[in-house]
Amino acid sequence: MSSLFEYDKDREAASAAKVRALEALLIKKGVLGSDSVDAVLRHFETVAGPFNGARIVARAWVDAEYKARLLEDTPKAIAELQFQGMTGAEGEHMKAVANSVTVHNLIICTLCSCYPWPVLGLPPYWYKDPVFRSRGVREPRAVLREFGVTIPEDKEVKVWDSSAQIRWFVIPERPAHSEHLNEEQLAALVTPEAMMGVALVPSPPPV
Repeated sequence: MSSLFEYDKDREAASAAKVRALEALLIKKGVLGSDSVDAVLRHFETVAGPFNGARIVARAWVDAEYKARLLEDTPKAIAELQFQGMTGAEGEHMKAVANSVTVHNLIICTLCSCYPWPVLGLPPYWYKDPVFRSRGVREPRAVLREFGVTIPEDKEVKVWDSSAQIRWFVIPERPAHSEHLNEEQLAALVTPEAMMGVALVPSPPPV
């Protein structure tokens, strides 16, 4: 990732220390139970996260009819897979868009950090950064290059702005040399960054 969206090395440690102090204060005042934060973390490790999005993408890659349903009515198509935790906590009104040979999609949130948590997990720091949010609209090709993704000039770049009303995610293009992989193996290739449009799914070695 470009240095433009990097932070001081101690930023996460400093943020974690602040969170622990706030958590301790809220527990002391009785606002939170002692296991409340751990329960939330377990939820995003086991129920809601990018592993769900990866399975959705893999199913769309192997089943063209499912992909069509996913693009037409995203929540209804996701419901077919019977995931838990798809409602609430940024899961309402999700909408998928598909990359293709003619179009590359980029997801941002110009207002704040609206994000489809149930299928992508928690948003990274840089997604909330005002620089990313503003430049993603003005010069998406330049931003993508800084993430290592160069889009040909004859390929359209579409930018989708997530909000409280709708939260977007990307169905990346299926990588080359993946015809021999099953659905589970395909899902293992999919990253949150690819489902945000700031990365491509790498091709596995040819067999």
